[in-house]
Amino acid sequence: QVRLVESGGGLIQAGGSLRLSCSASGRPLSPVAMGWFRQAPGKEREFVASIRWSGGATYYADSVKGRFAISREIRQYKIYLQMDTLKPEDSAVYYCATQRVGASGYDVWGQGTQVTVSS
Repeated sequence: QVRLVESGGGLIQAGGSLRLSCSASGRPLSPVAMGWFRQAPGKEREFVASIRWSGGATYYADSVKGRFAISREIRQYKIYLQMDTLKPEDSAVYYCATQRVGASGYDVWGQGTQVTVSS
């Protein structure tokens, strides 16, 4: 069974940076893509960034373009989210997810890591 574990969240002042990591364990993933999503209190979960496993194409939500960067380590089945110039509105639980081969969408999710940006 595949399991995703996020790390790197925490409390940071506005304007600061954090780097989130996501590690996969269990059976090999064979991912089509991996991505980051976030959910703030009282809001729906929203897309943040994703990366295609083959080729490495990246996609970002408009709200984080130019500030966040997603990357991957292919052999270790890891992804990262470098978050710079953080804003209070970036505060949320950040989730890592993967879309495996044959799945119609993201079908494996991590437990999430809390990011809190103080003003």
